[in-house]
Amino acid sequence: MSNSHHRSHRRRKKTSAGRLGLAGALTGAVGIAAVAVGIVVLRPGTDAGDSAHPTLASQGDGAGAGSAVPAPKAGPPVNFTTPEGYGYSLAAVEAGTGRQPLGAPEAPPSGTTYAYADYILTNTQRRPVLLDFPGDLFMPKAKVPASARDRCMPQAGIPSDMCTLPNHSEITARIDGAKAPTEESGDAMMPAGASYVVRIVSDLPVDDDLSADDLRMYVWNARYTSDRKGIRLAFP
Repeated sequence: MSNSHHRSHRRRKKTSAGRLGLAGALTGAVGIAAVAVGIVVLRPGTDAGDSAHPTLASQGDGAGAGSAVPAPKAGPPVNFTTPEGYGYSLAAVEAGTGRQPLGAPEAPPSGTTYAYADYILTNTQRRPVLLDFPGDLFMPKAKVPASARDRCMPQAGIPSDMCTLPNHSEITARIDGAKAPTEESGDAMMPAGASYVVRIVSDLPVDDDLSADDLRMYVWNARYTSDRKGIRLAFP
């Protein structure tokens, strides 16, 4: 399992921002089978600055045949194009809470849990594109323990009572035989037309009375939203 220690959502400058770590197979997304590729993106924190980027490691043995799963039920897809011309489609699948939603070795303190959400990430082009995880997880600030509220960041265009904690994202499934990511000049790339199930998990615990209905997914990074306002991904 991969332990991820990243801090916030300030990341990515041109293609160098696509560097990230490949881990081994990890369990669970969307109630579907555990699958092959586990790819973790670490979001640099306020103490790391914009220049901190994850790197691509070797691909694990789990990247072989057997990792394909049918596409899960998802909300309406939203298409995005970056300034570099990369095209993506994102569709939210589900959200929830769990004490170990990506198999973390340590459970959270009593009375708390971790928030997570799953979404489908698709390369909509006929060429490889930078592997990036633009979906972000938001929750009511009132459901964040007082000790972590200064880490829970609001964003423009998203309700002011919602905020996002430091988190990490990981590929948990390849849909319909999609090929695993490849490395190109040190960057992780999505093959043409590839679709993955991605799980995003909060790094900091939230109150255990947080429900799935409290959680929202948005894309707000300026590379994807020209007006710098969050775009919601609706769950099915």
